[in-house]
Amino acid sequence: MATVNLNGQYRDGGGGTSSAGCGPSSSSSSSHYPIQGKKDQWIKLNVGGTCFLTTKTTLSRDPNSFLSRLIQEDSDLISDRDETGAYLIDRDPRYFAPVLNYLRHGKLVLDDGLSEEGVLEEAEFYNVTHLIGLLKDSIARREQRPTADKKRVYRVLQCQENELTQMVSTMSDGWRFEQLINIGTSYNYGAEENAEFLCVVSKECANTLIGRENESNDRAKVLQQKGSRM
Repeated sequence: MATVNLNGQYRDGGGGTSSAGCGPSSSSSSSHYPIQGKKDQWIKLNVGGTCFLTTKTTLSRDPNSFLSRLIQEDSDLISDRDETGAYLIDRDPRYFAPVLNYLRHGKLVLDDGLSEEGVLEEAEFYNVTHLIGLLKDSIARREQRPTADKKRVYRVLQCQENELTQMVSTMSDGWRFEQLINIGTSYNYGAEENAEFLCVVSKECANTLIGRENESNDRAKVLQQKGSRM
């Protein structure tokens, strides 16, 4: 039987995986996925190009959620489907996986690299009420930890002048803008002359994540000092 692992990949019966969508091998026809009753009907979701296979029972755990409303026969939501019949949802599949797993077993489990804020964004989009409350409580408890348990880490992003607005406006997962440094390198783009910048951003992280950020952290501090003298 096909399954979806915690990384959101589709796994067929032969052990292969795919994250490009719901291909023919993921068919949920009755010959491959027998229906054990109306409530156990298998449902396919194509979230951002990744196929998830679950049941109607799982998606109906929160009757007021977007997912529960989507699969109702008299649904008031309009959704396109791909060539295999999977519901098309234009969201990040990495952050959808914890939401789906929460509906499956009622526990919040986050893979490395996934932030609570990112999952909260998806929980609010899908309107999974209990998960929203759980995540907000968890974030509030994290914010109340002693400062010794936290450290601000920095990253440096190089961008062109015409990319600044989009980059700053799309920062998420707790990252915030700190400083903009003009590195003085100009280039010609068509008839216009543009400059290049280093954008310093920061995020408050638990000490368990600090080791991965030391190099970026040190580099950002040097650039901030340099920028303050420019």
